[in-house]
Amino acid sequence: MFGGYGLYIDELFVAIIVADAMYLKADGQSRDRFEAAGGRRFEYTRQGKQHGLAFWTVPAEAMESPSLMQPWARLAVEAALRARTRSAQG
Repeated sequence: MFGGYGLYIDELFVAIIVADAMYLKADGQSRDRFEAAGGRRFEYTRQGKQHGLAFWTVPAEAMESPSLMQPWARLAVEAALRARTRSAQG
């Protein structure tokens, strides 16, 4: 679908890796934090149309530091949990 790798934590789809970038799951509750930190949404072109997924990059310094990555990873897990709950409800 997106030409990369999907990362899961306990059956929760939390991240994708495409080329040299990692994108973490976001949703309406967390997207603004990713945007405010300068994150880029994952976008791709299919059949001549631009599409985007609810996955965002994190600040570069978080990619080099487990302690700086932790809050971003938690946001991704929380977004995935909310998505799973919504999916189960209907």
